[in-house]
Amino acid sequence: MKKNRHVRGVPFTKIIPNMITSGNLLCGMLSLVMVIHGKFVPAAWLVFAAVFFDYMDGKMARSLGGSSAFGMELDSLADVVSFGVAPGLIVYGAYLHGFLGVTGALVAAFFALCGALRLARFNVMHVPGSFQGLPIPAGGLFVASFAMAEFSLPPLVMALITVGTAILMVSTVPYGNLKKLRKGNVNRMKVTFLTTFVAVLFITLREKAPLAGILLYVASGLLRFDWGAWLSLEVDGNAEVEHREG
Repeated sequence: MKKNRHVRGVPFTKIIPNMITSGNLLCGMLSLVMVIHGKFVPAAWLVFAAVFFDYMDGKMARSLGGSSAFGMELDSLADVVSFGVAPGLIVYGAYLHGFLGVTGALVAAFFALCGALRLARFNVMHVPGSFQGLPIPAGGLFVASFAMAEFSLPPLVMALITVGTAILMVSTVPYGNLKKLRKGNVNRMKVTFLTTFVAVLFITLREKAPLAGILLYVASGLLRFDWGAWLSLEVDGNAEVEHREG
């Protein structure tokens, strides 16, 4: 006689964030398809769209209280595709194809590898406050933004930018953690200024705006400027540890 098995349903609060994470992965997969067809600009914009989903899944998980170990693992897997493999292939297809034999392919692979190492380190070493090393979404968007802006760069220059970005991801250079910001601890005047600045960037630079914006963030770590601390009203730098990297 078979025993009745009671299957425990997955809470709705955990399903929604994971569905949003799936949007991140979908954008990454579609970006790879675009690269295969030689459409590098749409592929880069899909990486930009993946950043939106990556930001929203963590925000939704925190607001619904639906964070989980499963969600964290799914988020990391999606990030490897959308911000490691896809940007690496975009750079290879748009700039490094045929560069010094297989060197271009190795550069793209090195970027994806460093992105995966960055995520693995983040998952096992939670450090309060700033991110240690350039977050992979920022790194992926940065290198993909060159194709998005349709910049014509020599292969050697793009290879150096890609390798440098990859090294920043696995470095210990501190980068501002905007996800520690909460309602009530945000400087509204500074948020308004930053939002206006971003809007002006898109109006004036258009397709080059994402590159200009993310370049400021990449440079901020090297200059030891913490955007999270700058926007926060809290003096204490010990922020809550985040379980989804944005």
